[in-house]
Amino acid sequence: MAQAIQTVTGSCRPADLGLTLMHEHLLIGWPGWDADTAAAPADRREEKRICIDHLQELKALGVSALVDPCPIDLGRDVELAAEVSQATGVHIVCATGLYKEEAGAAPYFKFRGALGDSTSEMVEIFIKEVTEGIGSTGIKAGVIKVATGPHQITPYERTVITAAARAHRATGAPITTHTDEGTMGREQLEILAAEGVDPARVVIGHSCGSADLRYHVDLLDRGAYLGFDRFGLEILQPDRLRLAALIGLLGIGFERQIVLSHDTVWCWRGRPLPVPAAQMAPLWDPRHVLQHIVPALRDAGVGQDKIDAMLVENPRRYFADAARSAT
Repeated sequence: MAQAIQTVTGSCRPADLGLTLMHEHLLIGWPGWDADTAAAPADRREEKRICIDHLQELKALGVSALVDPCPIDLGRDVELAAEVSQATGVHIVCATGLYKEEAGAAPYFKFRGALGDSTSEMVEIFIKEVTEGIGSTGIKAGVIKVATGPHQITPYERTVITAAARAHRATGAPITTHTDEGTMGREQLEILAAEGVDPARVVIGHSCGSADLRYHVDLLDRGAYLGFDRFGLEILQPDRLRLAALIGLLGIGFERQIVLSHDTVWCWRGRPLPVPAAQMAPLWDPRHVLQHIVPALRDAGVGQDKIDAMLVENPRRYFADAARSAT
């Protein structure tokens, strides 16, 4: 299989990816947003303007690509992503996959599972979105997203992870995950590995939600990538703890298995947030890693080679190597 990366505007080579943020969201619709019929209609032009502005700011800082791992059931809008990618020249990789049970499409698939084989149905969906395109858009997903809640993996979440593993083996699309409170990464990896997924094809997302180096090293020793991808979201974990863990891991040679990002959300479906994101988390900005975290790493003695590994080389390798694992 050719080592092409699927983006929202077509395929590109791994070499075409420069500095890459591996986990940002142009648009999120928290489940139930479409039931709020009293909310004002979405202003598509404004959403597009906001996303273009952010991408232009990132491009000015050297960013040439980002991954928007919004799953199917979280308000995903791949056509918006394609429009802003075309307007800015920044590569965007979108996702297939499903979110965690408490905040996703679980009722539908649990109902289907009570009557038949929902795992196979999920596999079919994921493969189709990777190989044929999403709906009638022709836009192909370049990564598979799975998610678990804190401290346990529900049977439904296990089904999604199993389906993702099987779709990965059929297509080569790499897998990226959501974790809560720095938990369940080990368990996610166990399920994936039991289905024949090479851990090196997986990013365990939001691993910076834990400051437990044993947790991190266990995952790294298995060969997985870690997403230190919630910088600036200090209401969940202070950046000083994320930095302390990251600097420690870089100090013992794990720079080839870590990727960086923020998990920012640029637009929300439904009503505006009751409290603006900038007020809740002032540092939760897609420029934060480049403007503040990278300088902090340099101040701590981290060399540019290790910074480049996390921001440039690792995203390229993650996508390039995943295609080789298709069966």
